[in-house]
Amino acid sequence: MSRTRAAKPPKKDLAAEAFAEGLRLVRANRALAAIGFSTCRKADCPHSPASGLVRVDSDGTLHVHPTRRADPVDWAWAVAHAIIHLGFGHVPAKEGHRTQPDRFERAARCAVVNRFLLGFPIGRTPEDLPPSYPDGDEEQLAARWRRDGIPPVYEHCGTAGHEPDQLLVPWDVWTGGAPKDWQLDFAHALTRTVATAMDVAGGRRASMRGGSTRLQPWERALSWFVSSYPLLGGIAAGITLVADAELARAHDISVAAVNAELAEIYINPLRELDDEEWRFVLAHEMLHAALRHGDRCGTRDPYLFNVACDYVINGWLADMQVGTMPDGLLHDPGLKDLSAEEVYDRIAGDMRRMRRLGTLRGKGLGDVLGGPLGSPRDYVDLDEFYRRGLGHGLDLHQRQARGFLPGGLVEEIRALSHPPLPWDARLARWFDEFVPRPEPLRTYARPSRRQSSTPDIPRAGRYFPPEEIARCTFGVVLDTSGSMDRTLLGKALGAIASYAEARDVPAARVVFCDAAPYDAGYLPVTEIAGRVRVRGRGGTVLQPGIDLLHRADDFPPGAPVLVITDGWCDVLRVRREHAYLIPEGARLPFSPRGPVFRVSRAGV
Repeated sequence: MSRTRAAKPPKKDLAAEAFAEGLRLVRANRALAAIGFSTCRKADCPHSPASGLVRVDSDGTLHVHPTRRADPVDWAWAVAHAIIHLGFGHVPAKEGHRTQPDRFERAARCAVVNRFLLGFPIGRTPEDLPPSYPDGDEEQLAARWRRDGIPPVYEHCGTAGHEPDQLLVPWDVWTGGAPKDWQLDFAHALTRTVATAMDVAGGRRASMRGGSTRLQPWERALSWFVSSYPLLGGIAAGITLVADAELARAHDISVAAVNAELAEIYINPLRELDDEEWRFVLAHEMLHAALRHGDRCGTRDPYLFNVACDYVINGWLADMQVGTMPDGLLHDPGLKDLSAEEVYDRIAGDMRRMRRLGTLRGKGLGDVLGGPLGSPRDYVDLDEFYRRGLGHGLDLHQRQARGFLPGGLVEEIRALSHPPLPWDARLARWFDEFVPRPEPLRTYARPSRRQSSTPDIPRAGRYFPPEEIARCTFGVVLDTSGSMDRTLLGKALGAIASYAEARDVPAARVVFCDAAPYDAGYLPVTEIAGRVRVRGRGGTVLQPGIDLLHRADDFPPGAPVLVITDGWCDVLRVRREHAYLIPEGARLPFSPRGPVFRVSRAGV
């Protein structure tokens, strides 16, 4: 009876398994996996390296040694080396006849790729390669080595042993279509990887991997701004999305709302919008915050001003084609090219109809929140954050030619980039205009002090006309009631003294006022602060002090008057050039005719 021999199990291909594991390590890197390379491990492949591991051609094919055994980490490094050759444009895809690079170009390109892999580690670097590489790009290294010769340590630092690891082949248009741009693919892959890393660092994503951590549509929309829309990319990088259904229900947030101070956008996760609609919603809220619409409201109705800003922003986003406008948002082509203030003036006449309109937060509610919904956070400078983000974004948008922008939006961003002058700078300009500095005149009737050093050369002397000195003064009417803030008063007087002294003002006419005026006469500007006494004897009556200066014979009729008060004063009538210095946040009980400088409390 014959016996049948049991079939032996197929022998494992250890080389293939190691290569497959190394390829898996490479594909785990998002930037390298995004490049559309292919592999060829055929035994009869004419381009397979005889002694090395991998050779790459300009079609994006990695020709792998079919039987060579190596550790998976060694395969991973060799495959990454070949892919980066594609990404760096060392083997570009083109049609027609190709001229192969010489050995100097090949060595220089391999050195640049190995230097990049030292900071972008994939797999294990071979032990026979040098630990460092010279500075310079491929062209500089190739030119240097043509002149001086290739150092032996860099002669064969590629992945094909002593053979070239880069091969240029003509692109087959019949089978492959248009030639691939490997550099562009690699640049896009790196951009997406950096954007994902920023999402992880900012807490908008749990990890760099997919699966259970798949981004929500509003998270994908925010990541799109960071990676693909530079105008708002800087703002989006510092914005935190808060998607909490209970929080949205408690504060009546229908779709979204923004808090500029916290740099947070509150999302209602129960609303079903696609990615394009979420892009529109997030861009809408980021522009609300960046353009500081909450602070620009002033004395206007907050909700109506929010509605006016919605009309303007939605018109801009529709023109820029950023996302898709969800149904029900405010948009009127008839209000195009109008500012938010102009739109407010138009809609404020029909309060009844406008209060039935809705924002992204809901009907009758503004989506620009005045206070935080969560725990407060500290910021160095909120205005600087939004101003810098929009300014840099606009520069990048225009430099990269990402499309046209509405003129009104560009105008507002430029205005934010050049904020109003602080009170002390405006006060200095006022002094320049109304307290002119005495300019000396030159005359040969007076010899110059340097005439003795050059007796043969006549030099004109300088002198100040007496009529100019009479104009170089000003009056100060100072509120010394008990309600005055002493610290702010010191800041104001210090600024006055420094500006007056810089303009060679010898003295200023000072009148102290609380319940009654007190004429202190002409005082040196540096001594005004030392003479101030805050008495606090009831209400402030400043008009008698103004009248005292009007009637004074020794006070020039063209000299201006500076009134320093906290706003708790009587109605003033000043018949000469004048200005007011009041604390920030205070208001005068009348409509001033002269400029009003509000002393900032910052730094006090």
